[in-house]
Amino acid sequence: MTIRLLSLMILGLALTLFGCSTPQNTNTATTTPAATPEATPDAAAISAEVTKIEKDWPRILKERDSATARKIEADDIVLVYPDGSTGGKEQDIKDIEAGNLTFDSWNVTDINIKVLDADAAVASFHLVVTNGKYKAANAPEVNISGQYHGLDTFVRRNGQWQIIASSVVKLSPAAEQAMNANAKPTPAASPSPAAKASPAMKASPSTKPSPTTKASPAVRPSPARRAPAAAKTP
Repeated sequence: MTIRLLSLMILGLALTLFGCSTPQNTNTATTTPAATPEATPDAAAISAEVTKIEKDWPRILKERDSATARKIEADDIVLVYPDGSTGGKEQDIKDIEAGNLTFDSWNVTDINIKVLDADAAVASFHLVVTNGKYKAANAPEVNISGQYHGLDTFVRRNGQWQIIASSVVKLSPAAEQAMNANAKPTPAASPSPAAKASPAMKASPSTKPSPTTKASPAVRPSPARRAPAAAKTP
């Protein structure tokens, strides 16, 4: 009887403790905070910065400004030249510093910027080089005059836009003719309207002829001036 009563007391105590315990949360799934949407890139500002770099190349080459070239060319840049060969930053900087590339004009036009995101963009352009020459050490001079199409890929690293890849293709004579044919002609200036003729002035009343005077003796003509001798051509 005592053992049975003791068993009932222990069972009652266990039920009391179990019933008062706080139920555990069996849902162990964690909620991931919603991702913050990226800000829309300022396409106009990016295009302005990239266009400024593209238009600065004639000055960089003319003044041999290798310091600026080092800033805007990435260390791992890949260059593809018109003849299909490839190069890198080190040789490009050497050519700029040595003045291996000369020209009368280096005209960059038709710049078109495609903004990929806040830190990447692609620029296409049309290039016309007049009287361009490339002369490397111990190599014959190469004429680089002509028209080209180029494509530069830009990335922004540490706040600085840099070219990471660049390729240039020279236009064939047929392509140049097609471009020139498709170029929009400059509109001709419209002629100014013809000025109205002023009304004819009334003739003044005729005056009586003055008495004739004696003719003065004829003046002898002055001797004709001899034409200067033609300049000798070299």
